[in-house]
Amino acid sequence: MEELLTLRDLLIKGDVSGALAIVDEMEEMSKDDKINNITSYAIILLMHLIKQQIENRTTRSWDLSIRNSIRQIQRKNKRRKSGGVYLDQEDLLDILHEAYNDAIDGASLEIFEGRYEPQELDTMVNRKDLFNQAINLIESI
Repeated sequence: MEELLTLRDLLIKGDVSGALAIVDEMEEMSKDDKINNITSYAIILLMHLIKQQIENRTTRSWDLSIRNSIRQIQRKNKRRKSGGVYLDQEDLLDILHEAYNDAIDGASLEIFEGRYEPQELDTMVNRKDLFNQAINLIESI
């Protein structure tokens, strides 16, 4: 809200360059918010995909969480008015890589009743397949 008031004051004063700097700052804040939301859903998505990969099975609950995470990622990434997306495939892949450690931590508590530490579980995961599967799911629905 403070940024809007500052922007208004700058426009009234005719300080276009100052106003544009505020607009850039607000745009960056908005993108950071989108990234944070997408990252939260990416952690959930990866956690369930890891569980599926390691346990070689799925449950209806995992499937529902996966679908919900995919939909939320797509919803948060979609530009409403101008069309397109905020984050391209490369950006999404970066987010998946960043979310991986949190996902492996969460999955380690659930896979085979918490038998493996995150580091042990990490050696069992095929990351390339995991990230490809996640990207394909995000882009498919």
